[in-house]
Amino acid sequence: MRIPRPLDPLRSIKLKLGLLVAASTCATALVLKEALEAGIRGRYALPVAVLVSLAVTQLLAHGMTSPLREMTAVARAMARGRYDRRVRASSRDEVGELARAFNSMADDLAEVDRRRREFIANVSHELRTPISALHAQLENIADGVTPVRPQTLRVALDQTERLERLVAQLLDLSRLDEGGRFLERTRFPVRPFLDDAVDQARVAHPRVRFTAEAPAGLTVRADRDRLHQVVANLLDNAARHGGGEVAVTARAARAALVLEVADDGPGIPPDQRDRVFERFSRGAPYGSDGGTGLGLAIARWAVELHGGRIEVADAPRGCRIRVLIPDAT
Repeated sequence: MRIPRPLDPLRSIKLKLGLLVAASTCATALVLKEALEAGIRGRYALPVAVLVSLAVTQLLAHGMTSPLREMTAVARAMARGRYDRRVRASSRDEVGELARAFNSMADDLAEVDRRRREFIANVSHELRTPISALHAQLENIADGVTPVRPQTLRVALDQTERLERLVAQLLDLSRLDEGGRFLERTRFPVRPFLDDAVDQARVAHPRVRFTAEAPAGLTVRADRDRLHQVVANLLDNAARHGGGEVAVTARAARAALVLEVADDGPGIPPDQRDRVFERFSRGAPYGSDGGTGLGLAIARWAVELHGGRIEVADAPRGCRIRVLIPDAT
């Protein structure tokens, strides 16, 4: 049962203190008056009046100080790792505003703690898979169970490359969490930039057919390394999930560069299009494909650093991811 807080509707703590003083004074005076009129001696009436005044003060002041005591208790619980407790914030004065701000902070800390636990679990899972496969492969080679052949070494090399991609993307993710926003913007031509990105993608995915299209003379003012990171992650994602053909196109639209990377794979269902840009999300059609689930999250981070937007666009078949970067000519 919650104790009532009669002064909660008031918006000012100064007004509450004034009413508290006035109420206690009136209660004291009223008790003394009634006692004296009843013929009770002052030495007996005064202690009774003081007790009544303290009772009135305790009743009225409960709603003024209890949020502060609750915040102390909740803060101590949060220090022990408990983020499920909140402060009752029914007051409309400055203490109530502090209680609501405290609850908002507690919600943020609880979300950070949840993401931290989820991040550790996901990273542990992502690291364990290639390490276990690599350990088993090398153990078989060392025991003579598996002969040393190019195909065997290729499997081991694939696992080390997966580990290398994961470590590189985790480093990028740490920059994201640190809030790094420094960009070195320069103006550069788009077509050679796309050709370089496609050439590097062909090396990593020799069986995939890549094509690049961009108008001659199209330029953009952006951070070249960050934008290359976006295109490289999108090409890698499309190559892994597509059916063998990946196309990247660029055009100018309303002083913005529009980049589109399309593949001929199974596509992304509409209800999962927002989730694919979250960390460690691969989407239902893909399952375990050797990716880390970080590429699109990092791409979104780099695009948003430029003040742009990234989204999954409608496509007749396959998947089409569209990126808008401001300031293209």
